[in-house]
Amino acid sequence: MSTTKTARSIALNTLIRVLEDGSYSNISLNNSLKSSQLSKADQNLATKLVYGTIQYKIYLEYQLNGLIKTKITEKYIMPLLLMSAYQILFLDKVPNRAVLDEANKLAKQFGKQHSSGFRLVNGILRALTRRGEILPDQKDTVKYLSVKESMPIWLVKYLIKNWGEKRTESILASFNETAKNSVRLSSLVNQKHTFIELKKLGYDPEYSSLSSHDVILNHGGIVESDLFKKGYLTVQDEAASLVADVFDISGNEVVLDACSAPGGKTVQIAERLNKGNVTALDIHEKKLKLVRQNAERMGVSDRVSTKGVDARKAHDYFSKQQFDRILVDAPCSGLGLLRRKPEIRYSKTMDDLLNLQKIQLDILDSVALLLNKNGELVYSTCTISFEEDEKVVEKFLKNHPNFELAPFKLEKIASKSGMLKILPDSYGSDGFFIAKFKLRG
Repeated sequence: MSTTKTARSIALNTLIRVLEDGSYSNISLNNSLKSSQLSKADQNLATKLVYGTIQYKIYLEYQLNGLIKTKITEKYIMPLLLMSAYQILFLDKVPNRAVLDEANKLAKQFGKQHSSGFRLVNGILRALTRRGEILPDQKDTVKYLSVKESMPIWLVKYLIKNWGEKRTESILASFNETAKNSVRLSSLVNQKHTFIELKKLGYDPEYSSLSSHDVILNHGGIVESDLFKKGYLTVQDEAASLVADVFDISGNEVVLDACSAPGGKTVQIAERLNKGNVTALDIHEKKLKLVRQNAERMGVSDRVSTKGVDARKAHDYFSKQQFDRILVDAPCSGLGLLRRKPEIRYSKTMDDLLNLQKIQLDILDSVALLLNKNGELVYSTCTISFEEDEKVVEKFLKNHPNFELAPFKLEKIASKSGMLKILPDSYGSDGFFIAKFKLRG
């Protein structure tokens, strides 16, 4: 294979790894871009092609299926067809002839010697440009929404069952919107000053509708700035940053973050402490290194310690009633993150929700023993499924009658029930769930 690196060749190489080999899109793409010499504009194009193609994979496959008349044997062809179809159907500024020309070049570059793959690709794409978009009959609501919004059938049915057709349409459409560039401002520095500096740097910042310590930027690249490197802010979704705010903290608490990596919430809690401290757990030492790096960058490393422990076995490593505050930001299906991680929609199933529920309950069962009598336990997920959210709360309370839900009030939002679910179309944030528990009496 040729080593020529263009925006489209890097995008295609990434898509082959993601769609054919099961790699993670963000890791594969970031690694490819780091080793390339692409301009910023070309890096942006490669990123758009990768995420757009993955995001609309079901829709794009539907467009191509009737046009593919022969068996595809070479690994690169389907990703190339999908990527090219994405450009034809979504990128109005790219002429169709340019898409076909680039597709032919890539077919020759990625194909085997003397391969006729480029003729196959060329024929299918020309047929697509002649025919244009097709969609299922709207009377078949599930199939229509599945194709139109590129979501698996099971997830469309699940959303309709729980939220009805109209809200499902809104949720699905929101998942295909561009994810916001959301950052959280450190509470250890003057946040107004940070906001002004962001303006000077051309980020056109706007305060989040969920909190005043979260800011939405008009473009990415903030991690390369001095503001980020000096710990004035950190990349964190506005919904995720609410979790730490749910705790009542005076500053002297001993806190456990049971599922901490990469450390965003650990750091946020540590910023509110003076004499207190946070113990951050994760199974993998590599991930704990990220927690320590984040704590160092944000100026709270003196309040954070890490321990390589499976949270399901936390009770074997710590004393009963050792902690004043415990956070379980549990491993979950990530269905609230479909904007940022589009491939999740193709890899998760209903069975995953139930399997993850068991892990989530095992973690809660373990850490419940470690909370002191005046303590607070917060459970959160970046999913919107009832199995991983409300059902987990229900089962935990049934197994632990000494616990009860505790209402909480945040800066711009409140929960009288002690549970808060943020759907992705409500604020344009990630989908998120938060529950707060206290010991009875």
